[in-house]
Amino acid sequence: MYIPRLYRQEDRAEILAFLKHNSFPALVSYDGEKPVATHIPVELVEGPGERISFLSHMARANKQWRSFADQDVLLIFQGPHTYISPRWYNHVNVPTWNYMIAHVYGRVQPVEGDQLYGLLSRLVQRYETGTGYSLEGLPQDYVEREMQAVYGFAVEVTRIDAAFKLGQNRDDESYANIVAQLEQRSDEDSHRVAAAMRRGRPMGG
Repeated sequence: MYIPRLYRQEDRAEILAFLKHNSFPALVSYDGEKPVATHIPVELVEGPGERISFLSHMARANKQWRSFADQDVLLIFQGPHTYISPRWYNHVNVPTWNYMIAHVYGRVQPVEGDQLYGLLSRLVQRYETGTGYSLEGLPQDYVEREMQAVYGFAVEVTRIDAAFKLGQNRDDESYANIVAQLEQRSDEDSHRVAAAMRRGRPMGG
């Protein structure tokens, strides 16, 4: 991914927080003829040192998993993004787009048995907290049959490219006006970009 130096995010804590919050990336691989992609929920796991991996699963009927051997795969994490009007600057300029995105590269290893069960159990717990629904509460023969229909895997991360394009090249007056204009909009993405810009540069008021 092309990232101008000004927009490259290299703060590990910021990147990990972003990846955890935007946990439904597109997984891209090459099947020998064309690129293929699946959108999947992932669980970020921090290992010893600075090792990072993502645990996930997809339907075995989805043949993309057969393409994982002997190649890097790409996870594309999309965060908030929004149109920026040139009317918000104190000088003549052109329209642009502010966004937060990360490309994560890695190698795939299969996840099976108890490790797969744990992965699926944690995923259910994450979204069913307080509801009483759990994998452990279901008939276990039913769970085992369902598990046979999925392919579990871990992506062992080899590289992360993160781009947070948030008006870093704007003067303080234009920057503050962009934030104010975004906060007046009604959509969530504009508000999330504005919040990220406020975190990135202290402003008065």
